Amino acid sequence: MTERERTVEIFSAGCSLCDDAEQLVRAIACDRCDVRVVDVSAPEGAARARELGAERVPAVAVDGVLLSCCAGGLTEAALRSAGVGADG
Repeated sequence: MTERERTVEIFSAGCSLCDDAEQLVRAIACDRCDVRVVDVSAPEGAARARELGAERVPAVAVDGVLLSCCAGGLTEAALRSAGVGADG
């Protein structure tokens, strides 16, 4: 059985915290993870963030679902439980 691809969106304003979140996601992402950085300073990026309910950055969504962990800090364990990475 082949694992399905996951779309991972990182909502970023280009700050150091956003960069750290991107590095974490990319460090654990597997070949099935389509990682995309969404620039919230661009109108289309801000619209996508609003659509998913992201109120602050950094924030991460997997397959169009905003991860709740982003409010308290992004962790590798939370990303993996959402399906990011080889163990997800």
